[in-house]
Amino acid sequence: MLSREDMLELTRRMTPARTCFDRVAGSYRDEDGIEDGSFNIHFLKLTDKEKAENLKIAKAIPYSETKVQLKSYKFPGDSKRSVEMARLLYAIKSCSLKNDALLETFYELIGDSYSGEGDYGIYLFHGAYDVPVKGKDKEWLEGSETVYEFIICAICPVTGDYEAGEPAWGFLYPSFVNRCEDRDHIAIYNIDPGNEDIGFLNMLGLLS
Repeated sequence: MLSREDMLELTRRMTPARTCFDRVAGSYRDEDGIEDGSFNIHFLKLTDKEKAENLKIAKAIPYSETKVQLKSYKFPGDSKRSVEMARLLYAIKSCSLKNDALLETFYELIGDSYSGEGDYGIYLFHGAYDVPVKGKDKEWLEGSETVYEFIICAICPVTGDYEAGEPAWGFLYPSFVNRCEDRDHIAIYNIDPGNEDIGFLNMLGLLS
């Protein structure tokens, strides 16, 4: 189960000085889902301004209100779409966003299903978090228990010069539960919890 404490722990490594991200990629789309440009770059090669802008986008997903704007979904596993999407996301995570063919497949799926209004950008972040040991008194100890490797996706409205607005949809995969990777679940972000995008959820294979 998602917890606010776990999400806040994760966001502590989403700062310019201590970023957990090593790569960011994305695709710009018009309102019909047609690509209007893309990028794929090592995070540390961004300018300070670009780092701050991208961290703001990425951090908005786990920092959102848990169980309201950020909800856990289980991949049903009983449909071809669910199995294939889980495999695609895991492959994108495992290649650290370095396989452009996988990314293009993912972007096209979103372009065919996302129902937002106006031009938008699909932003993908790859990160790795050395989960520190925590004592019984919840004090941080030296050393790391495990490495949590993950991707964050954010879909944001963009202006004509590709300036991103606040994320409208997104996700964290694999989910971060009890300070560990939960490969069977994905944390879906929605800026407007009362307006579910059925096409987006169906594309992700989350609807049986």
